[in-house]
Amino acid sequence: MSYTLGEIKKLIMADPDMGEVLKQYPLRITPHIARQIKRVGDPIWRQFVPDVREIKRDGGFRDPLGEEELSPVSGLVHRYPDRVLWLVTERCAAFCRFCTRKRLWATGIRNHNREDFNLALGYIEGNPKIREVILSGGDPLTLKPGVLLEILRAIRRIPHVEIIRVHTRLPVVSPKSITQATVLALKEAQPLYLNIHVNHPQELTTEVRRVLTAIADAGIPLGSQTVLLRKVNDNPETLESLFRALLTLRVRPYYLLQPDLMEGTSHFRPPLSLGIKIMKHLRHRLSGMAMPHFMVDLPGGGGKIELVPSFIRDIDDDFVYFETRTGGLARYPLEHSESRELLTLFREHL
Repeated sequence: MSYTLGEIKKLIMADPDMGEVLKQYPLRITPHIARQIKRVGDPIWRQFVPDVREIKRDGGFRDPLGEEELSPVSGLVHRYPDRVLWLVTERCAAFCRFCTRKRLWATGIRNHNREDFNLALGYIEGNPKIREVILSGGDPLTLKPGVLLEILRAIRRIPHVEIIRVHTRLPVVSPKSITQATVLALKEAQPLYLNIHVNHPQELTTEVRRVLTAIADAGIPLGSQTVLLRKVNDNPETLESLFRALLTLRVRPYYLLQPDLMEGTSHFRPPLSLGIKIMKHLRHRLSGMAMPHFMVDLPGGGGKIELVPSFIRDIDDDFVYFETRTGGLARYPLEHSESRELLTLFREHL
């Protein structure tokens, strides 16, 4: 079974509170995504179909990552010294209900103009410490290929920018929108890395696989970002299947992200401890190539921090004792007086 957009609207409007949800956070689903929904409440439904809990106060933040405070010019976020996030558009082909920038939906999607472009570009040109530019939004690949190419060429002319990254959901939510012109624009801007957002194996349809293969065949390195979502992918079996499939498509799993503290999205957030447990399980089942970094993006612009499970069970004067992949213990010898330093480091990371 699959759904049309009209059928989805009819189902959700049975709830009298849904009208208020849609006033603040509109529904936007591509026909491709609608066809992937197999039943109400399945992993695709939960990601893209509105829920009345989105307008309930849950202790979240309007701007959870403090991006507006870290924006020196319109559309540019400068959090880390060596890189900037350039929000080149606010448009997406589909709205993810857990989006960290949902505040933009409520105020109305705006088009960035030539003045915005020049200000952002001038800021990057004037800051030689910036070595990496990350294009995001919205979704940069929703731009017309000519506009995308103009942005990429402008960045490439800046001598101190070494790397361009593009973050996109479009190959997954609307694979037919990825044209040859788009791929050629990306290819011209090398060295460039394309990170796709994908959360569940069900999203890797035949059409999506075909597009990702075409991008990889063009020599564009691919990575993925996955958000850990309650009742979508919050179990090791689903994520193992997803990461294995991505690797066969030449997409390197890059980040597994704890959902941001966006208001109205607490029903998506699993406990931090669950993510660490899942990573521990996957570490024993997947090769390093298929293992992403489990990250939490700290509120208020504090930046990304990696959360890792500890396999250290004990430290004495002579050995560190590790838990093995089968649950046993293995000891590793220490150099003279090393145990005190190691204990200090270990405690600092607890």
